[in-house]
Amino acid sequence: QEQLVESGGGLVQAGGSLRLSCATSGRLNSYGMGWFRQAPGQERHFVAAIRRSGVTTYYADAVKGRFTISRDNAKNTVYLQMVNLKPDDTAVYYCNAIEPQSGFGWPARRYRNLENWGQGTLVTVSS
Repeated sequence: QEQLVESGGGLVQAGGSLRLSCATSGRLNSYGMGWFRQAPGQERHFVAAIRRSGVTTYYADAVKGRFTISRDNAKNTVYLQMVNLKPDDTAVYYCNAIEPQSGFGWPARRYRNLENWGQGTLVTVSS
C-alpha cells in the first residue's frame, strides 16, 4: 500500500518561507514527482515537478524563482522549498508520482497522478 504523506504547512506572513515534505516509498523513486495545490472551491493545479533523476525540474509560472522542488531518494522524500510566499499561494499542497498526461514527454502542460491523493498540507499566507 503506497502512502503519500505531506507535511510542513502552516500559517505564514507574506514574504515568509516554508519547506514542505512528502514522504513516499521506495517504489516511487522510479518516477517523477510533482507538487500540486488546491485553493478552496478551485481545482487542483500543478506547482512543480522533478524527474526521476532528481536533476531536471519544472515549475508553474506563478512560482518560478520562488519555489524549489528537490528529492532525496535515499530518504524516500520529496521537498518543496517556498520563499517569498504570497497570499495567492494559500492552498492545500499535495504531492504525487506523476507522468506527462500528453504522452509527449517532459515538460507537460498537465500530468497524471500515479497514486491516490493524500491528505495534503495546508499553507496559509496572510497579508
